[in-house]
Formats: sequence, C-alpha cells, structure tokens
Amino acid sequence: MNLKKRIARDVFLMFAMACVCLNSSAQKPPADNDTEGRIVAPFSDLKYIDIGTATKAGTETINKDEIKIVAGGSDIWEKHDEFHFGYKKLMGDFNLSVRILSLTAAHLYTKAGIMARADLSDSSQHVFYQVFPDNSPRNKNNGGCEFQYRSLKGDEMKAIYPDPKTAGNKFNVAFPDTWIRLKRQGDVFESYFSNDNKTWRLYSTFTLKMPQELFVGFAVTAHNKTDYTTAVFASARLLK
Repeated sequence: MNLKKRIARDVFLMFAMACVCLNSSAQKPPADNDTEGRIVAPFSDLKYIDIGTATKAGTETINKDEIKIVAGGSDIWEKHDEFHFGYKKLMGDFNLSVRILSLTAAHLYTKAGIMARADLSDSSQHVFYQVFPDNSPRNKNNGGCEFQYRSLKGDEMKAIYPDPKTAGNKFNVAFPDTWIRLKRQGDVFESYFSNDNKTWRLYSTFTLKMPQELFVGFAVTAHNKTDYTTAVFASARLLK
C-alpha cells in the first residue's frame, strides 16, 4: 500500500471513530432529567415548630417514608399565622414535591402544604401552596388547592385562585392520590398539582423577592383554635 492510500485509510478510520464517540454521547440522557427528584428529603431531617403564640401544640410521627402531623392553629392568613411547621433551611433555587395521603377537616379552610418562609415569626413574608380537605366551594375557589402569599412581613395575605373558565376539576384533591410541588427559580415561584405523580399541571407563577435562604417545608393548620387536624405526607422529593 502506497503512502497516499495509507494516509487516506487512517483519516477515514479516525473520522469513523469520532462519529461513534459523538453518537454515543448524544444517546446519554441529561444528568438532571429525573423529574421526581434525585434527593429524597427525609422527614427526620426536618425541624418542627409551632408558629404563633396561641397555637395548640402540634406533634409529628414519622414512619419510614411517611409522616403524620397533628396540628392546631386558627389559620395561615391575614397578618398573623398559627400552624405546625416542619422545615429545613434551603439556599437559592429548589424544587420540592410531596404526596398528601390524607387531611382531616377540622374546618372548611383546614390547610396543609408546602411553604417557603423568610423567618419563623408569625407575621413572616412567605409563599404557601396548599390543599384543603375536600373540593367544597370556598370563596373564589372551585378546586381543592390555593397558592397563598404574604408579600411583606406583617402585611395581609393574599391568594391566587383557580381560573373558573379553565380549571374544571384539574386541581381537585383525591386523597391519597394528591401530589403538590413548589419550585423556586430566583424570585419566581411556581406551583404544580398532580393526581398521579406523572402529569403535573402548572397552578400558578408568582414573582416575589425573598431572601436567598428560606425556611422551606410542610405547614399544617387546623383553622380551628379549639381543635386539631391530622395531615399525612409521604414521598417528599427535593431537587436542587
């Protein structure tokens, strides 16, 4: 084989090997494509506290991948909150989801969900994506969940309700088949809802400037100062 043919053969082989390598790399899935969360957030890693001086003492019972929270509290609303909170400090962006297996109705407005809070005072700035015990009509709400927020410390809380023209029953709770998700990207907070942990529907997008480090976790209020509610959470997933 003369020199020109050997050079041509070697160039061809190098080109073929490069194509194989590129093709193999292209077939690898992206590292962060696990929508269910790569990090399990154990409930035992959280700290638990009652928010609000008048809140009846709450309790938590952890059983492997589930937690039962018994909570008092008159409400999470207006200028002051009363509830039981399991939280951890998170810095920057996060994507937290959880399954809610059950929620007893101490009141029509009993609430349980995912909260991101600036501090542990009863008037703290926060966002709260939560569910109700059932799908009964509530004020402007025709579904089983709401996105609520307090823009500034000590301000009145407000809420984002389902769009009555398009929501239908997309955001109806159906325990134990109820999953919720709260995601932060910079100052943007997105909430999602699912009944199968596969199809996630965007509930709300809300922009609020908050500290980089937040108290993030699971909040439960009875909305009844003389009674308790019981919420059971499972399968918490934290994607950072």
